[in-house]
Amino acid sequence: MTEPLFHDPDFTRFYDLDNPWDTDKDYCLALARDAKSVLDLGCGTGELATVLAGTRRVTGVEPARAMLDHARWRQGAKDVRWVEADARHVRLGETFDLVIMTGHAFQCLLTQEDQRALCATIAAHLAPEGCFVFDSRNPAVEEWRTWTPKNTFRTIEVPGIGAVEAWEDARFEQDTGTVAYDTVYRHRESAREWQATSRLLFSSQSGIADAIASAGLAVDRWMGDWTGGPLTGTSSEIIPVGGLTG
Repeated sequence: MTEPLFHDPDFTRFYDLDNPWDTDKDYCLALARDAKSVLDLGCGTGELATVLAGTRRVTGVEPARAMLDHARWRQGAKDVRWVEADARHVRLGETFDLVIMTGHAFQCLLTQEDQRALCATIAAHLAPEGCFVFDSRNPAVEEWRTWTPKNTFRTIEVPGIGAVEAWEDARFEQDTGTVAYDTVYRHRESAREWQATSRLLFSSQSGIADAIASAGLAVDRWMGDWTGGPLTGTSSEIIPVGGLTG
């Protein structure tokens, strides 16, 4: 939870360029259409939170100060309440029509205990008729096997720096049951490199369902992608959409 990829400003400046707007944010925008309040857990650099704000009450929670510092400089940032806190433990004393966690932030929770704590946070902040959604990669697909330097190599243009080459290299760690992956950025002109190692937990649907149920939440729909497709054994994503039980 304190990995340099998210907590070091040297890496944060690459984040938005390397993670452009995608279908997860489109889906959440549509889901929030009638919501008057949204809680964005693990909001990162605040791209989605600032787009959601303006016409509704939006709070973004993020444990990485470097990410929040970036978020606070965004256009529309003044319309968002930014909270530096761990989503496993934060309690804001208010409820929201929609609680979201995107960008596979759920996978940064490396134990079932952590996942249960996150789901308890969702339940504590969800309005009676509210909705929650988050995503986790399907372990059956073993996507991490494609995270090799050859497959992930890319070049991004960074304002004020120029061309930066980037790649990942992943490995499954049997002792922890997690996937560790190295992210490397290399400035093409100077050959300067920034490297960070991060870890993710690839949980099964049943494991995620147990964490959800433990918090008094219920899943209305399991999706296999952010376009609303059904969850199957070969789906790339595991995306629960639901609310409070009862």
